[in-house]
Amino acid sequence: MVKQSTLIEVSEQQPIKLLRTSESYKLKCIRHTASHIMAMAVQKLFPEAKVTIGPWTETGFYYDFDISKPFSDQDLKSIKKEMVKIIKSKLPVIKEEITLEEARERISKVQEPYKLEILENIQAPITLYHLGKQWWDLCSGPHLENTGDLHPKAFDIESVAGAYWRGDETRIQLQRIYGTAWENPEQLAEYKKRKEEALKRDHRKLGKELGLFIFSNSVGPGLPLWTPKGTIVRSVLESFLKEEQLKRGYLPVVTPHIGKVDLFKTSGHWQNYKEDMFPLMSDSEDAKNEEIGFVLKPMNCPFHIQIYKSELRSYRDLPVRLAEFGTVYRYEKSGELGGLTRVRGFTVDDSHLFVKPDQLDDEFLDVVNLILSVFESLQLKKFKARLSFRDSNSDKYIGSDEVWEKSQNAIYRAVKMLNIDYFEAKGEAAFYGPKLDFIFQDALDREWQLGTVQVDYNLPERFNLEYVGEEGDKHRPIMIHRAPFGSLERLIGILIEEYAGDFPLWLSPVQLRILPVSDIYLDYAKSVMKIMLASKIRAEVDTSGERLGKMIRRGEKQKIPVMAIIGSKEMEANSLNIRTRKSGELGLITTDDLIKNILETISNHDNF
Repeated sequence: MVKQSTLIEVSEQQPIKLLRTSESYKLKCIRHTASHIMAMAVQKLFPEAKVTIGPWTETGFYYDFDISKPFSDQDLKSIKKEMVKIIKSKLPVIKEEITLEEARERISKVQEPYKLEILENIQAPITLYHLGKQWWDLCSGPHLENTGDLHPKAFDIESVAGAYWRGDETRIQLQRIYGTAWENPEQLAEYKKRKEEALKRDHRKLGKELGLFIFSNSVGPGLPLWTPKGTIVRSVLESFLKEEQLKRGYLPVVTPHIGKVDLFKTSGHWQNYKEDMFPLMSDSEDAKNEEIGFVLKPMNCPFHIQIYKSELRSYRDLPVRLAEFGTVYRYEKSGELGGLTRVRGFTVDDSHLFVKPDQLDDEFLDVVNLILSVFESLQLKKFKARLSFRDSNSDKYIGSDEVWEKSQNAIYRAVKMLNIDYFEAKGEAAFYGPKLDFIFQDALDREWQLGTVQVDYNLPERFNLEYVGEEGDKHRPIMIHRAPFGSLERLIGILIEEYAGDFPLWLSPVQLRILPVSDIYLDYAKSVMKIMLASKIRAEVDTSGERLGKMIRRGEKQKIPVMAIIGSKEMEANSLNIRTRKSGELGLITTDDLIKNILETISNHDNF
């Protein structure tokens, strides 16, 4: 699980590919075997290369190597060719169990220092997997029975990149070779087709082409800068959700970007996740000699808790629903950053509800219904619910068994009442409580976690939250943590790729572009633009003075949803010649009718 999910609220920023059990196991065997075949091929061609780890992934496999000379494109071709030879040799894949002492002895003989370090964290018995009598590695499996079971035309070597040993930037940088492997050539071809389409839809590429956001080395990695057009998309999404929240009785709040370490010690985050936080400064003039007193906030919940605690609450006041678009900061290693989907500073559509026990079910259902309505408005139709529960064998969770059972049962009741397709994932809960996470499948069959709802009995206990009951006695509220979007950055990155940059009209940063066929119509075009802006339609004029065909092509490339052409005929008729991305040429439409149609389309979250 990636760190941006372990720090509560926001879940994975990397795509998740969920496979059925049978597919998962078979592909795991194929890809794990392919990684070993690749490592064997590398060490045949480059005997000086030292191997480290080589796991399977959701689309293939990789192996990390310590080698002084960088792998070239020609090297990768040679490695693939050698792998085909190994596959055709039909070497048996043999599992062997040995003692820890035997493992140390064998590894010392082959002079593989990384294997010795890996051995330190493995408990006996140790398992080795051999490819015939020629090559072996530490591994827990599973594997195919024979290298010949991997189809020689159902795998490929994709790329090479740098990777620090153990993910530690202070340690040696290795070379990671990525590959992919499938059951048959047809699956490989389909994967390559999806990958090609994914490259076309890549939000980093489209974001730059559409002028939505940039990254600057001068600012720092993982810190996006939003341009005016990208800021409009963010603002529209924020306004949409804020309006929906106000209808449901949410109260807006704003909290600082920094907070005292003690706050996060009380919540338990500092003890568990301080390596993922950005320490800031001491509250002392001599900061170098004092313990750090403040950090950039990695989550919003302790701040909202302080607002709840700021006044005496009665049972009549509950539920209290506090909502904020709060920017949080988490340290992600530079090699793990990826466009908007994995960043160091991101804005969460965060809310925390403080409820009585008899309000929990209704409030939880209302939150889920809000998330479902958000998905509908964003045209996100393919999703399922993941019940992220506690692994009872793990000691990372706080609170009693009774509390966890209550929390998990509340989530069970909600998904069953709403008849939502769900699956259970033990060990994916936050340390303080279980979650209901919404997993969205995009147009490329990749799966992402978006909205999340969490039931929490534990933080109210840690912060000693109370409300006064009907009889005047003190009671403990229950908290619901929720974020329909997850993070704005990740959501926008996903939406760019889902829409292929072609935003629906209500979200498009420019909804209407006016194209004067020559400069003599420029003043009239600008007057039309002012009317549109006054009607809250995001309009602009193409002032380039270029030929009409070129202006239209540029507008299509920039995915402008509506373009209005103005010439002598249009001026005389007090109309606009309209063409749209969805319906093509619509002909002459009066300005008033165009405004009416656009506003109605925006209101319905539809396309014009």
